[in-house]
Amino acid sequence: MSPRLMIYGLRVLAVLGALGLSAVDARAEQPLKVGLFAVDASPPIGSPLAYDPNKEVAVPLSCRGLVLVGHGRPIVLCAVDWIGIGNDGQVAFRQALAKAAGTSVDRVNVHTLHQHDAPHCDFSANRLLADYGINHELFDNRFVRVVIERTAKAVQTAVKEARPVTHFGVGQAEVEKVASNRRILGPDGKVQHVRYTACADPEIRDKPVGTIDPQLKLISLWDGETPIVAMTYYATHPQSYYRTGQANPDFPGIAREDRQKATGIPHIHFDGAGGNIGAGKWNDGAHENRQILADRVADGMKRAWEATQKSPITAADLGWKSVPVALPVGLHLDEAKLLAELENPAATTQQRGRAANDLVWLRRCKAGDTIDISCLRLGQARVLHLPGELFVEYQLAAQAMRPDLFVAMAAYGDYGPGYIGTTVSYAEGGYETGPTASLVDPSVEPLLMGVIKQLLDE
Repeated sequence: MSPRLMIYGLRVLAVLGALGLSAVDARAEQPLKVGLFAVDASPPIGSPLAYDPNKEVAVPLSCRGLVLVGHGRPIVLCAVDWIGIGNDGQVAFRQALAKAAGTSVDRVNVHTLHQHDAPHCDFSANRLLADYGINHELFDNRFVRVVIERTAKAVQTAVKEARPVTHFGVGQAEVEKVASNRRILGPDGKVQHVRYTACADPEIRDKPVGTIDPQLKLISLWDGETPIVAMTYYATHPQSYYRTGQANPDFPGIAREDRQKATGIPHIHFDGAGGNIGAGKWNDGAHENRQILADRVADGMKRAWEATQKSPITAADLGWKSVPVALPVGLHLDEAKLLAELENPAATTQQRGRAANDLVWLRRCKAGDTIDISCLRLGQARVLHLPGELFVEYQLAAQAMRPDLFVAMAAYGDYGPGYIGTTVSYAEGGYETGPTASLVDPSVEPLLMGVIKQLLDE
């Protein structure tokens, strides 16, 4: 340290001492601030949704989130009404928001809600498919880049307009008759039925609910008695029915909008670890069930809001930790076979797109690429941010690790690895841990559980 800086520091400490404050006291007294952003993320007509071209925007899709400003660089949390944002799509999104907020990429998280009548973003797979002239059938990068640019500008404004936060609130409530486990095991311990989110078979619907997390968790930020924003977390696949060719945010998006309208408070929703969870027990695919499921989730949001307990908060109560993790690649991935599938003109576009996605992930893993796994601290609340279609067991384990804390989880970050099951689930069989769905090795569980524990114990 230069003599000039040392003298300046001593003068600051002297002033604080004269005021009866230490440097730690001054830090604790600094206010936390939050800025909000929300932009339209609806695709144009003709743009590809996850499975079909968009014919109509039935209900607008959104990209929304917040910027937390406290000690250190800002933190950006973003939730998008798309099926997934993976690989270089994640990189581009996070880099743009980091630059806009004046922060580092490891302090930015972008998650999707995983609706199926919605776009897919993956710049890496798009580049591979472009060599064969079929990328535009699966991706609309021009539209995606417009949304990224629009969101970055909104983040810049959010930072400038950030307002003080004096209190934070936490609440939770059980959501009834929405979530159910998709994996129905037979007497041999293997998956006998996969109870998809819309299940037409009444016998499969009547099977037990299975392992779920029925709790919807809510975190709110306040300026005195004025609520600023509500963030909710609930683990389930969000489909009631899809492949309509009509972009829409499905039942979690409807519930979110209903609560925002009812309260007048900006509302941000995150999909929890719902990789093996869906509404199949309660949903036979009838179109009227979309609103029924939305009403049940909205009721859970309402009761969680009514159960909110507030506590004072300053910038010292804000924390962030991010750990780069190299996930173990699925041993079934074969580069030569994936290349052959990608180059096969007789294969469908969806098959070639799947091959491109798998090839990108395999090459990422071979190159030692990592995914950031992070934890937000707000007083006694912790929010874990994880990639892929994570099984609910990770969320339940995280809560069991720290019963003294309010622990929530947002999954569906980097969409690159696909489904992420538990070790035992890979031996059980079933769609989610099959070679077309999960791109990681069964050893992923102890790795992720260790990282989760490390983050919660920080």
